[in-house]
Amino acid sequence: MTDGHTITIHQSERHVRAVHDGQVLAETDRPLELRETGCPVRYYIPAEDVRLDLLTPSDTHTVCPYKGTASYWSLPDAADLVWAYPEPKPDMARLKDHYCFYDTEVS
Repeated sequence: MTDGHTITIHQSERHVRAVHDGQVLAETDRPLELRETGCPVRYYIPAEDVRLDLLTPSDTHTVCPYKGTASYWSLPDAADLVWAYPEPKPDMARLKDHYCFYDTEVS
């Protein structure tokens, strides 16, 4: 990246769970660990390990100049709880088909 901004993505073997009100929304031992300048470490969970049947697509979209346009999903009582980059920028292609939650448990 230019301007001193860096993003690194590593395959992790950490156990990551996303839970909301006691319900497991995602759980994996194969997340992608994303480290970005000025941001907390984020874990991107493969689609196969996410309970997409519980999530509803949101109308929210945000644009990251480095990763691309993010789409969001919600629960009835938790708006925009999870996001993904359906068409990430070429340098971030590994993020495709991975979902990130604001709150995760990492072990």
